[in-house]
Amino acid sequence: MTECYRIGAVTVELMEGDITELSADAIVNAANSWLKHGGGVALAIVRKGGEEIQRESDEYVRRYGPVPTGQVAVTGAGRLKAKYVIHAVGPRFGEPEGDEKLASAFRNSLLKAEELGLGSLALPAISTGVYGYPYDRCAAVLASALLDTLPRTRSLRKVIVCLYGSEAYSVFSRIFREKLGAYATTC
Repeated sequence: MTECYRIGAVTVELMEGDITELSADAIVNAANSWLKHGGGVALAIVRKGGEEIQRESDEYVRRYGPVPTGQVAVTGAGRLKAKYVIHAVGPRFGEPEGDEKLASAFRNSLLKAEELGLGSLALPAISTGVYGYPYDRCAAVLASALLDTLPRTRSLRKVIVCLYGSEAYSVFSRIFREKLGAYATTC
């Protein structure tokens, strides 16, 4: 299943699938501050893309220190179809200012793709795995971040929100229809 929304010049495609299989210029990884990719989407990305993604991540942390919550780091994508992996550090559910930090992680991912001049970006449901964010809360934060950020982008033309599992997809679909219904379009 797929549904689409048009915000400014950008098509937002909501889909259920495996983010590591997508052909986007960059994919976003739901990362921790130390960029240790040991579980969830992070582990799937390293398994599919290769250990060079972890090596580049380790080098980034050695050089710049841990990535603050809400911020991003970029590495190559190894054997993935993408050119880059944007590692976005989301908050743990329940931490102070969690929604704002989650919004920052999404916004900074979009802005980093724009800074790199990319045309397409694939996003997962950041913080909904081991960090415990409820799907509905994450979806609402993402919808607002898309509305805030996409009208100002120049290079981005497609954002794929790729959700793992039917439960995540159905919740995001419901929230996106509520928050982005006026922007619905055909895919």
